[in-house]
Amino acid sequence: MSCCDLAAAGQLGKTGIMASDCEPALNQAEGRNPTLERYLGALREAKNDSEQFAALLLVTKAVKAGDIDAKTRRRIFDAVGFTFPNRLLTTKEAPDGCPDHVLRALGVALLACFCSDPELAAHPQVLNKIPILGTFLTARGDPDDAARRSMIDDTYQCLTAVAGTPRGPRHLIAGGTVSALCQAYLGHGYGFDQALALLVGLLAAAETQCWKEAEPDLLAVLRGLSEDFQKAEDASKFELCQLLPLFLPPTTVPSECLRDLQAGLARILGSKLSSWQRNPALKLAARLAHACGSTWIPAGSSGSKFLALLVNLACVEVRLALEETGSEVKEDVVTACYALMELGIQECTRCEQSLLKEPQKVQLVSIMKEAIGAVIHYLQQGSCGYRWGRRSRRSPLCLLRCGSWVPGWPEETSSLRKEVCQLLPFLVRYAKTLYEEAEEANDLSQQVATLAISPTTPGPTWPGDALRLLLPGWCHLTVEDGPREILIKEGAPSLLCKYFLQQWELTSPGHDTSVLPDSVEIGLQTCCHIFLNLVVTAPGLIKRDACFTSLMNTLMTSLPALVQQQGRLLLAANVATLGLLMARLLSTSPALQGTPASRGFFAAAILFLSQSHVARATPGSDQAVLALSPDYEGIWADLQELWFLGMQAFTGCVPLLPWLAPAALRSRWPQELLQLLGSVSPTSVKPEMVAAYQGVLVELARANRLCREAMRLQAGEETASHYRMAALEQCLSEP
Repeated sequence: MSCCDLAAAGQLGKTGIMASDCEPALNQAEGRNPTLERYLGALREAKNDSEQFAALLLVTKAVKAGDIDAKTRRRIFDAVGFTFPNRLLTTKEAPDGCPDHVLRALGVALLACFCSDPELAAHPQVLNKIPILGTFLTARGDPDDAARRSMIDDTYQCLTAVAGTPRGPRHLIAGGTVSALCQAYLGHGYGFDQALALLVGLLAAAETQCWKEAEPDLLAVLRGLSEDFQKAEDASKFELCQLLPLFLPPTTVPSECLRDLQAGLARILGSKLSSWQRNPALKLAARLAHACGSTWIPAGSSGSKFLALLVNLACVEVRLALEETGSEVKEDVVTACYALMELGIQECTRCEQSLLKEPQKVQLVSIMKEAIGAVIHYLQQGSCGYRWGRRSRRSPLCLLRCGSWVPGWPEETSSLRKEVCQLLPFLVRYAKTLYEEAEEANDLSQQVATLAISPTTPGPTWPGDALRLLLPGWCHLTVEDGPREILIKEGAPSLLCKYFLQQWELTSPGHDTSVLPDSVEIGLQTCCHIFLNLVVTAPGLIKRDACFTSLMNTLMTSLPALVQQQGRLLLAANVATLGLLMARLLSTSPALQGTPASRGFFAAAILFLSQSHVARATPGSDQAVLALSPDYEGIWADLQELWFLGMQAFTGCVPLLPWLAPAALRSRWPQELLQLLGSVSPTSVKPEMVAAYQGVLVELARANRLCREAMRLQAGEETASHYRMAALEQCLSEP
């Protein structure tokens, strides 16, 4: 077959079967087209490629563009199958006189036609072409070649169709499509705008997996978009405001991107704008505040003025949104403004290295008090049953962030704390109602979607998780007697236990944890902090409420696997410490009497406590020093309080659980601890570390004769003398 015949066959896409004209049309009459039937028969009976090409041309003549329905399209596929397109896509030799991509172009056109059927778009024979399709987007060639352009369009149509299937985004990401799209966009060749649109869709559908598979390429796109944003002088800068939040990485944002983004936002927000122009900029600023705190704002006069401007605009927007009679709350914008107000609060309460000077702090606190007054007034109306109809009943949930602010404010705002406490009964009942409704509807699994600072997908993004918003505020309030009593009276601890157990189930084996947003784990950690506050301040509640027994059982069964998981040490520390403190209060429970679960939990807790420090050699010295383990070193600032509390709690458990000391001895923790202390310089061990180690060793020695003997064999008395552990030295000197 000649090159002209191939080109004619490629016109299938322009006459009714291929890419752009394969969309479903009005249903045809039940009667079949006899001419089409005859040509389909010829296509099925074709014995070689030339006959298949000829039959495809005949089929093309038998159908008109737009006259093909889903059933006819499927019958054409049944006649062609995947074998022929597969050969076209993989062949490396074209007929004489034809460009080398002509066969591949025809193969992609056929594939694009098939992909217009959602069932075929999810077919394994389409999915296994994803890597090949990616190469077509980045292949070099004549940019003015019409056939090549048509092939690129068809390739994007295939990929877009796959992305629209339930598991399509995962297959595309696994097939390297994200990197290919990034390269296609950065190359600014034909179709690069389609590459960006598809990237946006994939990031919105599976952000975590996209960054995991193609972080360097996505960062390159972010750099390009940030630079364009900083330079833009036309309306494109407002469009970029909407795109950029999707491309902010879950890890560190490159400093050059932060500079460009801040400069672009400063120009936009410093101008007189309409709300549709200003709101995307506020949402982008809020996402940056959420990801980077205030580090993206430069120090000095320009930075402080910019921050003051941000907070002022946010406060004005909040008041306008909440005080306009009869208007719906613009949840995404208002929630973004809350994030910016939180940023202002953090800077106002920062004593060192604050971006703001004292007069600016005083002014901003006054402005934010007025905005929070509007929030509280709005919530008070809801608690009394006003303004919130069924249609807008979810609007106040974006307001609940205020519960985490007030406890950290300066003393002159203590009146706001009182008003927030008055709202607590309503907030607990409201959150409980939504939680129970979701539970009854069996859609709790849908609540794992993060309640984003600024939604990354258009339209409503409410995931139903009001409790996640309330956790930070409740963590503060459970420290104080008055608010804590209100929360307990309204049943908040029981609700939090249920919530914790449900969220924990999402992270258990059998669930795909890679799709969970970071906010799920952060929420679990905050729950642990609340429970820790209750253990310390309301121990009677832990003993009498059955929900804490269920919580203890979950902690015991979960910790052994958790301590082995890479990157989850902080959550493991929370679980271990909470479990150890609760074990002291629930020591008479049958579940803690040496059961397999309890033994597994304490073994895992010992692993967490014992692996925090190692002996590290120092240049020019014969004696090592005590140093943090690599896994602990980077997060020790967040971990150390939990570690010390865990050591203290373990010490308290030893006399209450007779089986624990022998179990610790079998783990060799006391022997290895003495060995570690004996191998490092005593001057390298801080006094608080000495006290923590001595507490554990003394209780183990007192509780069990074999422990004392093992410690003596490990030079325990000598080590105790070196470190001035008088209690341990005396205990080991006794029979």
